[in-house]
Amino acid sequence: MDTKDLEEKIGYQFKDSQLLLTALTHSSYANEYANSEACECNERMEFLGDAVLEVISSEFLYNKYTNMPEGDLSKLRASIVCEPTLASIAKELGLGGFLRLGTGEDKTGGRNRASVTSDALEALIGGIFLDGGMECAKKFVHRFILTDIENKKLYHDSKTVLQEILQEKGLGLPIYEIVGEKGPDHAKSYVAIVRTGDKILGSGEAGSKKHAQQEAAYKALVALDKVKETNII
Repeated sequence: MDTKDLEEKIGYQFKDSQLLLTALTHSSYANEYANSEACECNERMEFLGDAVLEVISSEFLYNKYTNMPEGDLSKLRASIVCEPTLASIAKELGLGGFLRLGTGEDKTGGRNRASVTSDALEALIGGIFLDGGMECAKKFVHRFILTDIENKKLYHDSKTVLQEILQEKGLGLPIYEIVGEKGPDHAKSYVAIVRTGDKILGSGEAGSKKHAQQEAAYKALVALDKVKETNII
């Protein structure tokens, strides 16, 4: 696999190319080719990367928001390292296109599945840490993950924020509906809408009903912000 394009995108060149290959190897690929080649899936590396990401993001937030209490810091960190946020960053990097997937996982859309790409991003962080140490991992996390924090927080809090806006306007609680499902049972995605009365405010699609609703709420907030003069608010 040619990973030079990915290394150029992330601004880091691995000294040990096997570490990068491991970070990009899904368990479905490792299982499928277990007898034909020596390869390890990225699950252990994802475990390590998750811990490295938590330490780096915690230190960053601690130093940036000096007056923020522990509870709020925890919520803010959660908004930055949650699956949808990491999957969005992985998509921007085109990480899915570099993954080594089993045939079935590939055919059922694994390259675009949030759970797969977010785990791979954490594995990539773990790989950079193992290859270059904490400072290299920190540079990557600061460059690609610890950016646009307010927007990431808005996404994480989108359902709460939307509910508050609608209640302030006397429009009651937002109503969420799952209006569609796609894919096989083991790789299903859901389409959700959020509405007030008969007015659809936003729609979203994700690998879980919860995240689809979250996406719909976020899209509604973006739409309401862009169109100030609406018949809703």
